[in-house]
Amino acid sequence: MRAVLIICGCLVLAALAAFLYSRRASLRETFKLDIGNAAPTAAGGSDTSTEKGFHTRLVGLGIFSGTILGVLAARLFSMQLLSSHDYEEQAESNRTRTVTTAAPRGRILDRNGVELVTNRPCLAVAAEPDVVDDEIEMQLLANLIGMPYLAVRRKIQSQNEGAQSKRTVAVDVSRRVVAYIDEHPYLFEGVEVQERTERLYPNGSLAAHVLGYTGTVSQEQLEWSQDPRNTEGIKYNAGDVVGQAGVEWQYESVLQGIRGEQVVYVDAYGSVLDSSSSIDPQSGSDVVLTIDVKVERVAEESLERVIKRVHDSGQPDCLAGCAVAIDVTNGEIIAAASEPTYNPSVFTGGISYDDWERLSSEESGSPLLNRVISGQYPSASTIKPLGTFAALDYGLATPETSYYCTGWWTGFGEDYGQYCWNHDGHGGMTLQTGITYSCDVVFYEIGMGFFYSDNPEGLQETYRKWGLGSATGIDLPSEESGRVPDAEWKWNYWDTSPDDARSWQGGDSTNLSIGQGDLLVTLLQMACVYSGIATRGTIWRPHVLKSVRSSTGSGTVIDHSPEILHSIQEESGHYDLVQAGLSGVIYEESAAQASHFTNMNELVAGKTGTAERAGQNPTGWFIAYVPADKPKYCVASLVEKGGYGSESAMYVVRDIMGAIYDEPDTSDAVDSSGVR
Repeated sequence: MRAVLIICGCLVLAALAAFLYSRRASLRETFKLDIGNAAPTAAGGSDTSTEKGFHTRLVGLGIFSGTILGVLAARLFSMQLLSSHDYEEQAESNRTRTVTTAAPRGRILDRNGVELVTNRPCLAVAAEPDVVDDEIEMQLLANLIGMPYLAVRRKIQSQNEGAQSKRTVAVDVSRRVVAYIDEHPYLFEGVEVQERTERLYPNGSLAAHVLGYTGTVSQEQLEWSQDPRNTEGIKYNAGDVVGQAGVEWQYESVLQGIRGEQVVYVDAYGSVLDSSSSIDPQSGSDVVLTIDVKVERVAEESLERVIKRVHDSGQPDCLAGCAVAIDVTNGEIIAAASEPTYNPSVFTGGISYDDWERLSSEESGSPLLNRVISGQYPSASTIKPLGTFAALDYGLATPETSYYCTGWWTGFGEDYGQYCWNHDGHGGMTLQTGITYSCDVVFYEIGMGFFYSDNPEGLQETYRKWGLGSATGIDLPSEESGRVPDAEWKWNYWDTSPDDARSWQGGDSTNLSIGQGDLLVTLLQMACVYSGIATRGTIWRPHVLKSVRSSTGSGTVIDHSPEILHSIQEESGHYDLVQAGLSGVIYEESAAQASHFTNMNELVAGKTGTAERAGQNPTGWFIAYVPADKPKYCVASLVEKGGYGSESAMYVVRDIMGAIYDEPDTSDAVDSSGVR
């Protein structure tokens, strides 16, 4: 409108200038007629009268005015016709704002539909931004809720939830607070009680490391959601609650839901005047996991009980452990327990600094660490079946090769002798009995054989072929890859040591053959190895997702498709030998140990392991699959600093198998033979 008035004014000025010019010209013609068309001349020179100068200035003024009018006309045309839509949008955006509403997250269910994570309604007190200007109202609100005045002020001043959005002051307020605010609206102008949802964990800490937790979106997550490279399609707003660990993080795009939107009208100061159209939020989809609540609960309770028993029996450093159960036919995780654990509800509404320090500190046992996929340990004797495959594949041994164990091995000379765990010796051994009785001497011979062979890294190649040294790719965050050490790794890792200390030695090979030294694996990796032994070479990628349910109906939108992780080729006879050795571990290695499995209807094959570290109590391993003649499940456990595997982890594995088959362990026999 202003532009139109300016142009009209310019037109009037131009018209007046034109009128004056034409009037002046008319007077000049009249003057010429009066003097007979003879132009008067001044004495002594040319015509320099003021009449001619005025004419020149008037012409210039006309050109200048015309140029200005042309520019203004062109600008008016552009604004009114070409860019009118853009200006309308700008004007509309100046007077409207979009306020979003968080959507309820999808639930997380176990394989049988039992709720592991759901939502609960809660009442929250929220305030308009301008409430911060009324100190009396803020003090009344602080007194009513029971919060410090400065805390209320900070919450209302925060813009984490958007400039025009109401600011959350308190969550889970009592009915008394709600009733008082409703009864005294004149005292709390700009304050309202909102109905919201909060994450609810009906089973407490059960499966916490699988489920994960939620928290306020971080700056990094916020920036990534706006990044063009983000293909997930989720756009976060400041203050959003998002998945931060476990399934909550892994399947954030499914669980998050779609935010609701409402258009509001604002004044020049940003204050809300009125509201317009709105879109209701759409809740996220439900995620169904492969976890079985019954088996998971038994796994966690057994792990906690065994750790406490070992701890109380004189091993005060025994505080942690883990266990996992896998369906060997498709990679489904039936249970995954890690101890110590935590309750994800501590993160609901924001975690305190003290709680965060406690949950993340080593002094507390690092409760947030998922030891199934992130804990890295020497594998101990559970690696021996792979050493057997390596010896057979590379021609260092045959099924008939014999060894003799005296308890002290001197293959590299007396100065470099190494003990078998059984210092009294096992006597005559083969590859099969070497697995059954976990004879270290058999595998020292294999390690030495590789050290002097044309394939000095045959052990490493075999370990890697079976998946060690690389992540399994399970659909959970923070999985570690472990480590398969070789000559190059050792040379680079010990770069400040003398050359002879950096070089690969025979002792490195013998340590590697019994799962000691610098070898590191995760419990999940070894469970996958034994799953592959059980299926004779097929290792399915482990996963916790079973399906995703539709958010609008009762059907599913995603059904997980199993994926083969490794397909290992070994001769059938080699599998027969290894599986016979593993069956012997269960039923022949120790009578006390056997008693815990002979009370099951299904046959079991498995292996003990005891990982030693100088100055520490050993970490006990136990891995087994069942039924041995037609494998369906692989169960693995380890107890950090828990002693021999037969004294600690074996009990956890047996309890988990009992939960799967409804055949609880009825034996109270204690293995004191120290089998490893």
